Amino acid sequence: MKPVIGVTTFLSSKGQSALSSDYIHSIYAAGGIPVTIPIIPEERQYGEYLQLFDGLLFSGGDDIAPYHYGENPIREVQAISSIRDEYELALFRGAYERKLPIFGICRGIQLINVAMGGTLVQDINKQIPDTLGHFPREIATDELYHAVTLKEGSKVRAVFGKDKIFTNSFHHQCVKDIGHHLEATAFSEDGIIEAVESTEDRFLLGVQWHPECMTKRHPMFVDLFREFVQAAAAYQQTKQ
Repeated sequence: MKPVIGVTTFLSSKGQSALSSDYIHSIYAAGGIPVTIPIIPEERQYGEYLQLFDGLLFSGGDDIAPYHYGENPIREVQAISSIRDEYELALFRGAYERKLPIFGICRGIQLINVAMGGTLVQDINKQIPDTLGHFPREIATDELYHAVTLKEGSKVRAVFGKDKIFTNSFHHQCVKDIGHHLEATAFSEDGIIEAVESTEDRFLLGVQWHPECMTKRHPMFVDLFREFVQAAAAYQQTKQ
């Protein structure tokens, strides 16, 4: 059986657990079976859900509430959901304990970092001087936007087989202080952290860009999902 990948969702304005179909298509193209995980507001464990999965993907979305990393919000923090925060932190804790392969995208890299004890820059333009563009308002989601340098010896470098790629970019926050057992492995040219990976023997990877939006037009980004799905397939074997 193909590895089963759980994907986190968000609460829509109609109260539905929702997700962009780009995540679904990208996981499927990489050889996985994508399954969305509903938000259950009062649930704090999600153990029975995690037993179903061979990998867990944290999707993009709104800001994580700053109190999760010991800060008050600045005025640029406009949209948070404590329900989603608690849902994803509970999923992360359970998945991490099980050594489930974990992949985070945009908000997902930030969730990983906060869950591991790190902090975030709440607004790049406000808090970091002389940065490049990171959140263009009028551009297609599959457009390559800025360069990202990949650290030698890292998983992302091995996936792409080069030291520099171009990615899309739709974020106003980023990783600040790195969480425990994580290292930064990709950077934009203004120094913003664009990827983190685990320093332990496990698959735990987060990227700040949105590869799921680019897999159809730029097939090299399927390789990132393929690496994740292969790790999930290896995990699946340990369950048998």
